[in-house]
Amino acid sequence: MMMRWFGFEFAQPWFLLLALLALPAWWWSRRASGRVVFSSLRALPAGGHTWRTAIAWLPDVLVALGVVCLAIALAGPRAGDKSSRVRREGIAMVLTVDVSGSMRALDLSERNQELTRLDAVKKVFEQFVLGSKNLAGRPDDAIGLVAFARYADTRSPLTLDHGNLITAARQLDFAMQEEDGTAIGAGLELAVERLKDFKARSKVAIVLTDGESNVHDIDEDTAIEDAIKAGVKVYTIGAGTTGIAPIRVEPGGPLMQMAVSIDETLLRRIADRTGGQYFRATDNTSLKRIYGQIDKLERTAIEEERFTEYHQFYDGFVALGLFFLIVPALLLRGTLLRRLP
Repeated sequence: MMMRWFGFEFAQPWFLLLALLALPAWWWSRRASGRVVFSSLRALPAGGHTWRTAIAWLPDVLVALGVVCLAIALAGPRAGDKSSRVRREGIAMVLTVDVSGSMRALDLSERNQELTRLDAVKKVFEQFVLGSKNLAGRPDDAIGLVAFARYADTRSPLTLDHGNLITAARQLDFAMQEEDGTAIGAGLELAVERLKDFKARSKVAIVLTDGESNVHDIDEDTAIEDAIKAGVKVYTIGAGTTGIAPIRVEPGGPLMQMAVSIDETLLRRIADRTGGQYFRATDNTSLKRIYGQIDKLERTAIEEERFTEYHQFYDGFVALGLFFLIVPALLLRGTLLRRLP
């Protein structure tokens, strides 16, 4: 059983009970020989009260304090100098985001701000990486960024330099008209390529799209098999409302309506076969909630080892106890506060 008192920890706290011997020690010291017995107070000289008689109790108290100090010394007073070694094993993660023209739709806007789907995704991704009110951030994870439309390309390799990663994410823009399309298989395959040789406890890809795969240069099933072989878990997100979504083809242009068509069957198959999950984001709030769920599902493992080096203080209490016992016995009682036999 460990006990703490005035910043000290006691290895053998039961020895503190010996401090109770201070009371009989004080009583014994008070009853020691050296008193002169008078038959009457009238026999005492007048004006006998001096500073020596005023502190005559001091040797008895010092004896009691000496016993207390020796009891504390036996209890083993010590103070620990604690240190910790924390080992973090991060996750390797790639966000694979659709940048096709349909990502201009405005159905993921915030209440007070008009946002395209791509703008909303970039904003939530930044909070996911750096942290926000509801997200802890991913400081120990290597994170990369892949964009895809008709083709897929790497916008940021796996990195712990999240400042440059976020700069790359902010620079994401819609694919040019000649490169428009939705190649989910290409986007997933490139994410797997970036992850497969990276050493990490866990490898995760997040594939976000708002449409159906209409470019099949790389077959989706092939990309799924490669993800399974590489040990990559894939979370898929279908972004967009059901049915119709508002869209501005150009900033400041007229508001138009666009049909929403998401291949949820494919996205579910990708997630199920790789051990991930499929999510549907129909508004900005649900998009944030999805990233919050992924954040909780994929957390960095933290192992902590604690070491304590103790500094012993018993010798100081031994010296103090002996001092309190010797001073009244040999010095005060033999000189200034000497008692007559």
